Amino acid sequence: MKVLLTGSNGLLGQKLVEALRVDPAMELLATSRGPDRSAAPLGLKYLPLDITDASAVDAVFDTFSPKVVIHTAAMTNVDACELDPAACTLQNVTATKNLLSAAIRHDSHFIFLSTDFIFDGKAGPYKEDDVPAPLSIYGHSKLDGEKLVQAAGLKKWAIARTIIVYGHAAGLSRGNAVSWAKGALEKGEPMRVVDDQYRMPTLAEDLADGCIRIAKRGATGIYHLSGPDGMTILELVQRVATFFKLDPSPVQAVKSDSLGQPAKRPPVTGFILDKARRDLGYAPRTFEQGLAVLKEQWAAKH
Repeated sequence: MKVLLTGSNGLLGQKLVEALRVDPAMELLATSRGPDRSAAPLGLKYLPLDITDASAVDAVFDTFSPKVVIHTAAMTNVDACELDPAACTLQNVTATKNLLSAAIRHDSHFIFLSTDFIFDGKAGPYKEDDVPAPLSIYGHSKLDGEKLVQAAGLKKWAIARTIIVYGHAAGLSRGNAVSWAKGALEKGEPMRVVDDQYRMPTLAEDLADGCIRIAKRGATGIYHLSGPDGMTILELVQRVATFFKLDPSPVQAVKSDSLGQPAKRPPVTGFILDKARRDLGYAPRTFEQGLAVLKEQWAAKH
């Protein structure tokens, strides 16, 4: 099965690369901006690709002819999206449109990564068929992408929504909630952490597994793929402190509106995972099991 991956240099992208490059049932072509950042270089299995350039996208599809497309590339910095809506639309909507038009010509199974930020956070945890109502430019851009996927006329499409992806991979351009929390706790710096946002953080390996299950089963429709444990961001930091035996006393609880962030965040998200568990055999690890995976990976690095 030929799989074209976008965003292979990102955290989820790197976990998909790790799994797919050694899978005898899959032939991988990984794409991202700039050079390959995989821990073990992919060689001919990697191509730099600007997905906002329709002709470049078409050329890659016409050469490789993928049976599956896993589209993870996106502008995901929520405040950066709010401050530069044009860049956000280009990366999250126009690029998706380019990939979809190529996928239609090649009859590819199109798997689109989306987010809990398509919801307003008034009634989480959410089921797949709950009504979206984004609060931010980022949330709107991902919902626009979802609508494009659903309206494209593809025979097979899937939308995989997720929440706060955490993990460790080589050469990442930005950290994630857990690596940030652990780093700040280790330094003992004062930390202002919100206690009014509730989420279900997702181990990157589990999300990658969910995406591969969608691909291998030829599954269609919307799937919620997150971790199974709900917590506030404050509790997330406290649980990281407990797990790694770090002092939580520098952590100060604050309300979201005190941070003055450009983008509004949904207060209570989280997902009901019944559909993914039933249809895909999705079995995400608990938050502490996820932290144990990270602890091993960080230990192996040093």
